[in-house]
Amino acid sequence: MTIKYTPDHEWVEIHADGTATVGITVHAQDALGDVVFVDLPDVGKAFAIGETAGVVESVKAAADVYAPVSGEIVEVNEALRDDPALANTDPLKAGWFFKVKLSNAAELNGLLDSTAYDELLKTL
Repeated sequence: MTIKYTPDHEWVEIHADGTATVGITVHAQDALGDVVFVDLPDVGKAFAIGETAGVVESVKAAADVYAPVSGEIVEVNEALRDDPALANTDPLKAGWFFKVKLSNAAELNGLLDSTAYDELLKTL
């Protein structure tokens, strides 16, 4: 299981079956504060890399969630819709946002590994 990151503070867990799970990082949820609402994409909708795939709203701000890779949404986290605070309490596990079937696995090469993401955080 490989996890990559985006400069927009999303994580991408890559699965052997050609899908990936997407969520926001600990840094993102810290910056947002208490998450009160998430707008998740529709299953079956396709996104190009960088397109807005959802929105997360907190008591401080609203932020877009971008598609870190191109593909079709195959599942969304209904538990997160019912309990948006999961994005704060468990952002790297139970607080995942959606799963996507990759249409271009080569795009994963443009994402950050954990070392590069940690270096990015030091510049903020």
